[in-house]
Amino acid sequence: MEDLGVTRSSVHGAILIDRNKKGDRIRAPRTARPLACWNLARLRIPFEELGGGIQLTNMPQRWRSSLVLVGHGSTLNPDSSAPTFQHADEIVRRGIFGEVYCSFWKEEPSLREVLRMVESNDVYIVPNFISEGYFTQIVIPRELELEGPLTHRAGKVIKYCEPVGNDPRMVDLLFHRAREVAPNVPPDKTSLLIVGHGTNLNEKSAEAAQSQARAIRKKGVYAEVSEAYMEEPPFIADWAKNTSQPNVIVVPFFIADGLHSYQDIPVLLGMESAPTVAASQQEVFRRNPYHLGGRALYYASAIGTEPLMADVILDTIDRFDRKHLYDSAA
Repeated sequence: MEDLGVTRSSVHGAILIDRNKKGDRIRAPRTARPLACWNLARLRIPFEELGGGIQLTNMPQRWRSSLVLVGHGSTLNPDSSAPTFQHADEIVRRGIFGEVYCSFWKEEPSLREVLRMVESNDVYIVPNFISEGYFTQIVIPRELELEGPLTHRAGKVIKYCEPVGNDPRMVDLLFHRAREVAPNVPPDKTSLLIVGHGTNLNEKSAEAAQSQARAIRKKGVYAEVSEAYMEEPPFIADWAKNTSQPNVIVVPFFIADGLHSYQDIPVLLGMESAPTVAASQQEVFRRNPYHLGGRALYYASAIGTEPLMADVILDTIDRFDRKHLYDSAA
């Protein structure tokens, strides 16, 4: 197989795949070794850790479709868009879609221009957001001129999916991240704390973290599972009095390691006395455990940085098809 390369335009942020007329030739990332891409295009690796093995699941190919991942982006924090590009790279590597693009509210390419870049007439829009809210319900539909889950315009069918944070397998992702950050900590002596932003302006901001904590609590793995927020009770700063176990694992329920997860939350937890520099330049996630008040605190990076989020994105697309296409066809 040829050692071809994937290119991302420095202007448009697009990740492109080239195919021949038979659809059997793709561009693999330059950083990847030559591999059987036709096989990867059909397989997905679920991340449930069942029996310690890896199970492969069939993944339908959508070579005639395009995927647009929509992120928030930031003019202040370059790490904000990094997970969106990371997951797009992984999806490109699997060779599932004919085109994969990234678009942002605060970065280029903007939401208003991205659909003009897409050549396919079948387009999936997936918001890389942790929950429903102002951006997924108002901003993205407005900027992309969407009419609902399905929009027909200029010969294109545009399919607007739910935000990735709604996917049921986010629970498995949180388990995976908690075990990764504290692999040798006994769960029966551990409190797991899912932290979110929270805001009185949007109740769904807190509902997302509450839903995840509730689902994990039902599994009975950790001695305690609760949620905490920056801007509404229970507050992150009160973690010590709201947890009772000798070990505490904190997982930020955010898409990226932005100002909140690498500056604000460490200060609220007492890990840092003042905000630190960008996550890519400091060690706040690598100094675990932190010994605070006679307890061991393990701090994970934002859940949206987990590489297995690519599978959540693909699940989100599958759920859209089952709900809006397969069900209506039946």
